[in-house]
Amino acid sequence: MRLTVFWQRMADHFGSGYADTFARDHVMAGLGGRTVHEALDSGWEAKDVWRVVCTTMNVPAEKR
Repeated sequence: MRLTVFWQRMADHFGSGYADTFARDHVMAGLGGRTVHEALDSGWEAKDVWRVVCTTMNVPAEKR
């Protein structure tokens, strides 16, 4: 998954204004105690981060 697709999905689910705030502030156990930005910066693949976000935040199947 390209980062552009990842960020579009984040904006579609959380709203364009909140997606970045969520990605900077919400620490997730599934990302090893990292935020989305920290996980991506440390080398996690965007598709793997998206899967964790989906599981953690109960993103509906049709948006996954």
